[in-house]
Amino acid sequence: MQSIWLFIVATALVMAQTMVAAAQSRPETFADLAEKVSPSVVNITTSTTVATSAQPGPIVPEGSPFEDFFRDFMDRNGQGGPNQAPRRSQALGSGFVISEDGYIVTNNHVIEGADEIQVEFFEGFELEATLIGTDPNTDLALLKVQSDEPLKFVNWGDSEEARVGDWVMAMGNPLGQGFSVSAGIVSARGRALSGSYDDYIQTDAAINRGNSGGPLFNMNGDVIGINTAILSPNGGSIGIGFAMSSRVAEKVIDQLRDYGETRRGWLGVRIQDVTEDLAEGLGLAEVRGAIVTDVPEGPAMEAGIESGDVILSFDGVEVDDTRGLVRQVGETDIGKEVRVLIFRDGETETLRVTLGRREEAERPVPASVTTTEPITGDFMGMTVSNMSDELRAQLGLPDSAEGLVVADVAEDSEAYEKGLRAGDLITEAGQEKVTSVAELESRIEQAKESGRKTVLLLVRRDGDPRFVALSLDQS
Repeated sequence: MQSIWLFIVATALVMAQTMVAAAQSRPETFADLAEKVSPSVVNITTSTTVATSAQPGPIVPEGSPFEDFFRDFMDRNGQGGPNQAPRRSQALGSGFVISEDGYIVTNNHVIEGADEIQVEFFEGFELEATLIGTDPNTDLALLKVQSDEPLKFVNWGDSEEARVGDWVMAMGNPLGQGFSVSAGIVSARGRALSGSYDDYIQTDAAINRGNSGGPLFNMNGDVIGINTAILSPNGGSIGIGFAMSSRVAEKVIDQLRDYGETRRGWLGVRIQDVTEDLAEGLGLAEVRGAIVTDVPEGPAMEAGIESGDVILSFDGVEVDDTRGLVRQVGETDIGKEVRVLIFRDGETETLRVTLGRREEAERPVPASVTTTEPITGDFMGMTVSNMSDELRAQLGLPDSAEGLVVADVAEDSEAYEKGLRAGDLITEAGQEKVTSVAELESRIEQAKESGRKTVLLLVRRDGDPRFVALSLDQS
């Protein structure tokens, strides 16, 4: 009996110790961490020369006794007219040191257009910085300072290991008030704001103007994010801040340090997400992948990828949507040969593509000139017309443009609901080129005979292509 009681007591002690350990996972203080990393966090001040122009002011009749009075008033208030000297504009931000020899990371928008960049360190001394390189796509920039002594620096952490709910600490120069610390948790991961390569960590740690470019630390003191933006109705922190993940930032910064610019992989296709109606129109079993809308000259064209292909996997990784594909391609080394699994005409096929460099300009493929006489027709709520020289001139299209011009769209039609408008150019139907009303009618009939519920149109507006699936039961 005594042994049973001893067992119960021992079990209770173990459980109590486990609960205490769990409770202690919440840090009692961030003081030790702040003290450890503060010397590596910097405040950044930039100066820019801004040209000034005449400002609107009081208008008085020429020769009026008030003319000299108002001229003196405007001069005293820095509004002296077109001959006024240029003024200096200053901006504040944050950053952090990543090497003892003086490389510093910050946001591109902190230093963009700056003539001078001054870096203030936690210990109180200042150094002038040189811009090494920037990447507007991820809003990152790399600076370099010269110091007689090795600088204290922080290491990159693995943002992929950060979990929603983990503690994080932000540091920087909020609202120009100097070095300060704020703490919170990881609120979400994988956020996208506007860029193709976005991979933001969302946090409720207070981030305000001036925190931009500062580090977001994990509890080991490693940088897992670069504080970049906030979501706020008033410009102040409301607990929705975004930090570019170290997974993206570290590679970008390494390229800026090595080359002074980014070098991203380039597949050479225009793509859009696969929706349910597009999947049905293509005969895809799953609603995933990226459908190719255009293939300019480049790696994809050389490998045999065609408009209408659906990219299902890239370099062994499944493609869920366009955002994931763009990010993966961009992070792949230039010159690497990768396997691309595509879906075409109801079957899958693997192609080998040697990636080019994203920064190289893409050029559209010239189309052949059509000589078809103008004919109009009504289909699925649209009035379409064959191309003509007159229509090319009216729409500002190049002489090489071919396809069917949308002349009118009924406002109660599915076509209107899905964004088609007068002036759009239909270049493909059923994944085949169309240059006449008769060809469009033929493609629609073929889709019906094959049992399709929709017909897939490739539509261009201002040169940008996209696929639209329209129901056949209305045609």
